[in-house]
Amino acid sequence: MSTIELKMPKMGESISEATILNWLKKVGDPVEEDETILEVATDKVDSEVPSPCNGVISKILFEPNEVVAIGSVIAIIAADGEVAQKETKKEESSIEKVQEKESSSASLPKGEMSTSSGQRGQFKVIGSSENDGFLSPLVISIAKKENLSIEEVQSIAGSGEGGRIRKSDIIGYLKNRKYPLPSRPQQPQVSKSTYKAPPISFVEGKDRIVEMDRMRKMIADHMVYSKHTSPHVTSYIEVDVTNLVQWRNNYKVRFQEKYGEKLTFTPIFVEAVAKAIQEYPMINVSVDENKIVVHKDINIGMATALPSGNLIVPVVKQADEKNLLGLAKQVNHLANNARNNCLKPEEIQGSTFTISNVGTFGSLMGTPIINQPEVAILALGIIKKRPEVITTDKGDEIAIRSMMYLSLSFDHRVVDGFLGGSFLRKVGDELEAFDTNREI
Repeated sequence: MSTIELKMPKMGESISEATILNWLKKVGDPVEEDETILEVATDKVDSEVPSPCNGVISKILFEPNEVVAIGSVIAIIAADGEVAQKETKKEESSIEKVQEKESSSASLPKGEMSTSSGQRGQFKVIGSSENDGFLSPLVISIAKKENLSIEEVQSIAGSGEGGRIRKSDIIGYLKNRKYPLPSRPQQPQVSKSTYKAPPISFVEGKDRIVEMDRMRKMIADHMVYSKHTSPHVTSYIEVDVTNLVQWRNNYKVRFQEKYGEKLTFTPIFVEAVAKAIQEYPMINVSVDENKIVVHKDINIGMATALPSGNLIVPVVKQADEKNLLGLAKQVNHLANNARNNCLKPEEIQGSTFTISNVGTFGSLMGTPIINQPEVAILALGIIKKRPEVITTDKGDEIAIRSMMYLSLSFDHRVVDGFLGGSFLRKVGDELEAFDTNREI
C-alpha cells in the first residue's frame, strides 16, 4: 500500500510549532490533492493545510488543540485511492510522542512538577509573568510527562533561536539523564499582590457573557504584556496636511486608472515614517535586557481591524526601499488579505515600527500601546477642515486648512523626550512638506 505522510508545514521564519484548530476530514474520508484537510494556528494567523495527493485519510496522529512541531507527521494518507479502514482508536505517532519513562521513580499528579527540594509546583504557560519565556507548550507537555522540575528544564542548553529549548533538546537530555540529579539553590519566592479585583455585577436575563476567541485572548495578553514591559510616554503634534490632501484628491482617480491600485493615505503615511526613521534610526530598535538591537530593515506594521472586530498588524517590509507605487501595492495587498482572513504568517512578522490610523474610525487622536518588541508606535488622527491662522506674504490670514493630530507612544527605557519629539516632528514635517509637483 502506498502511503504519504502529511507533515506540519513550515509557516514562516522563527515559527517552530503550530496548534491544530480543527480537522475537516476524519479517518476513512477520501481527499483530493490540494483539498483542505485541517486548520492550524500560529500566533495570530489561522492557516489551512492542504492534502499533498489524492487518497484516503488512514491515520490522524494529533487531536484539536494539540501543539505540534513544524515538520512533524500529523496524518497518514493512503494514496492512489486505496481505502483504509477506520481505526477504532487513535494511534500515537512514534515521531512526536515521547517514550514512556523507564525510571522507577514515583510520579507526581498530572500537571505538577518535582523540584530539587522535594516540593511541588506548577508549570507556567508562555506569557505568564513568572515564566522564563523560552518554554513552548510542547516542551512543557513533555516535561510534565517526564516529571522534570522547572529548574531541571531550565538547565538544558537550548539549540533554538535565542537559546530557546526545543523538543529535540529535551528528548536528548532525557536519553542521557543521570540520577541522582544535582541539587540547585531554590530561587526566593516573589510575594504576590494581595489586591483583590472588584466583583463584576451580573444581572441574569439582562446581561450576557461572551467568551473571548483565541485571537482576542492573544491580543489581550499582548497588550497587558506591553504595558507591564514598557514605560509608555505619549507626545502629540498637529500638522497641516492641506497640500497632501489636495494632491491625493487630484491624482487618486488617475492613479487607479494607470496602475489599477487605490491611492489611500496609508502609503503616504508609511513613506513619511520610513523617511523619518532613516534620520532617527534609534527609534527603529528593540530592547533585549540590557542591550539595544538596532534594526537595519525598516519594516512598518499597519494596525488593521478585521471583520471580526479583532486587530492584526500586517507588515510592509523594507518600506524605505519602495516608491509610492510599490507602497500602495503592498498596502492594498495586505489590507485585502486581512479583510479576507488570508494573511500568510510571514506577512505579520518582523515589524520594527507600527502605525495605527485611528482617524479611520473618526477619532481625533489616540494613545496607542506599543507593539512589542518595538519601542514606538504612531497614531494618526482624523483629517478635519477648520479655520486656521496662517502666515502669508500679506501677513497673518485666516484660511480653511486640513488639519490632523499625530501621537507617538514610545518606550521611555530607551527613547527619551528629545528623540521621541524630534522623530514625531520629522514625520509631521514630511507630511506638511509633501511635494505637490510629484508625478505619478
